[in-house]
Amino acid sequence: MRFPILVFLFAFIGLSLCVKLGIFLRSRIKLLDKDDRDDFTLVQASTLTLMGIIIGFSFSMSVSRYDQRKIYEEEEANAIGTEYLRLDLLPAANTAARKQLLSKYLDHRIAWYSTRDLDEITRINRDTARVQNELWATVEKASEGQPAAVVSLTVSGLNDVINSQGYTQAAWLNSIPPGAWILMFTVAAFGSVLIGLGAHKQSAFLFLVLPLVVSLALFLIADLDSPRGGLIRVRPQNLLSLSQSLNPR
Repeated sequence: MRFPILVFLFAFIGLSLCVKLGIFLRSRIKLLDKDDRDDFTLVQASTLTLMGIIIGFSFSMSVSRYDQRKIYEEEEANAIGTEYLRLDLLPAANTAARKQLLSKYLDHRIAWYSTRDLDEITRINRDTARVQNELWATVEKASEGQPAAVVSLTVSGLNDVINSQGYTQAAWLNSIPPGAWILMFTVAAFGSVLIGLGAHKQSAFLFLVLPLVVSLALFLIADLDSPRGGLIRVRPQNLLSLSQSLNPR
């Protein structure tokens, strides 16, 4: 599901073929008699209603996950900005070096949000972990002999920075389960077959409406649920604003 456009093409072609299959069954096998029309209409309406409910719930899930990724990006920016200020509480020696490390960490986080290359993401994660270790070591060393309140503020602030990154990565890995996608495609396929099966006339335009609408809905769900592969992406706006405020040049 990392490529929403492929989801759209697969769904549109597959559902269109399902409609054609329903038309074929209707014209060749004569499944429906007049007495069965009411029962068929009930089954058709129930299937299409179920399809709409499942798609609606899946869309709600994808939107909530997208909002969660945006919230965590904001929390990351807040945590980094707060820790940048708290570093001034430590001894003045090497303060510039500590802030430079935190600025480098910020640059890695912005790059992580912006790239789509999996190899690049692996490299960024490795560099981010290295900078985190360096930051923790420098803060731990500078905290020796300092008041407990100062140590608590700086260490807890750095801990928030590291935790916020972990929450963000967990949110980006969280997606709609494969079983939900299989259920959506299965119910949509049966609904399309029933549309063709209940057809009275063969109108190419009308029979493309349902596959097109459902495919667009699935495309939007896949787009929202794919943080790196879709058109709708979480931009590191807060992180960029923070970077500009820390490095005006």
